[in-house]
Amino acid sequence: MTADQDIQDEAPEPRSGRRSELTVFVILAILIWPVIAVGVVGAYGFLVWMWQIVFGPPGPPG
Repeated sequence: MTADQDIQDEAPEPRSGRRSELTVFVILAILIWPVIAVGVVGAYGFLVWMWQIVFGPPGPPG
């Protein structure tokens, strides 16, 4: 390898790469993670609902 190749390997990332990284972050932060959060909370609620259908609601013994 020559000295010129070493300098080219350490060149900063192009501007378009930074823009695509920001786009991916926005998609994750605004679209995907909220959908996943709502899905997890909904699944937990469904699990509790099914548990109470099978074993009865919580409360003192009857």
